Amino acid sequence: MIARFIRNSFGTAAAEFALTLPMMLALLFGAMEAGHFFWTQHKIVKSVRDGARFASRLDVTRLCANDAALLTEIRNVTATGQLVTGGTPKVPGWQPANVNVAVSCGSFVDTGIYSDLGERGPLVTVSSGAVRYPSILGGLGYIDSSINLSARSSAAVVGI
Repeated sequence: MIARFIRNSFGTAAAEFALTLPMMLALLFGAMEAGHFFWTQHKIVKSVRDGARFASRLDVTRLCANDAALLTEIRNVTATGQLVTGGTPKVPGWQPANVNVAVSCGSFVDTGIYSDLGERGPLVTVSSGAVRYPSILGGLGYIDSSINLSARSSAAVVGI
């Protein structure tokens, strides 16, 4: 009777599943968090590139004069995708005030379309600043709030 009980294989799959379940869950949720991390970083990089691309098509004279309204539009387009203030940020917690815009006039080439300016063309650099990573598993305490993402992109201004 005991030998028959030892050879009984009913429930073996359930026992094996119970032993591997914690490892499978850790792998599943770790993969979800990693995917979310890379997706969030991609959104920031793409937004900064879009902001620099938008700024590169603006009027050179207004951009080199550091027109406050123009710089605000660049920040808004970068963080929210909209020209006006008050849009929904592309990454939770990222505000247009965190976006840095630096215009360096006379730092690009002086040929081609820039020859009419009489000086070298301007270069605009848009950077995201430190953006706190909004973890999807942050409530579990595995990832703290000290992880910051950032991106920077430069473009030559051609909006003459």
